[in-house]
Amino acid sequence: MLAPTRALRTHASLNRTIFTSASCFESLPTKQGVAAPIAQGDFVRPRSDGQGISAQVKTPIARATNPPGLVEYGTEQSPNFATTWSPSQRPKSEAMKGPRFEQTDYRFQPQPLSAMELINNHPIQMTTKRAMGLWVILDKPGPKACPYCGIRYQRVSDDDDH
Repeated sequence: MLAPTRALRTHASLNRTIFTSASCFESLPTKQGVAAPIAQGDFVRPRSDGQGISAQVKTPIARATNPPGLVEYGTEQSPNFATTWSPSQRPKSEAMKGPRFEQTDYRFQPQPLSAMELINNHPIQMTTKRAMGLWVILDKPGPKACPYCGIRYQRVSDDDDH
């Protein structure tokens, strides 16, 4: 038996390469027609649209929702404050959605009171100091709230006869 020559081995490997990679190119677009649908999991080379690379396959993004049978219980922010208290805060009805809260029974969840009501009822702390801590500077007249806890401080000036 004769050993195959280098040319024969190269020719055989070229044929094998052409036949094996031909199936990969069946789904790519050609000048004659539109590309066939690509099976999920196949690699798709990204297309360049001039501004950058855009994906050819759009992947749907799931939206976080609660099951329709779940009773929305206690979706206000707290029992004593119904709305959000800062512009960046999401409402409780939006924040408590998705798979983490799917089987949550809101009747058994804690409903803490908003501390805003407690701080609002707390009287303004009068002081003779120029600064209360590091962040509450009392140079200007009027009460100033601590950015951490919200307690209000006001400086008693020497000019006041009260």
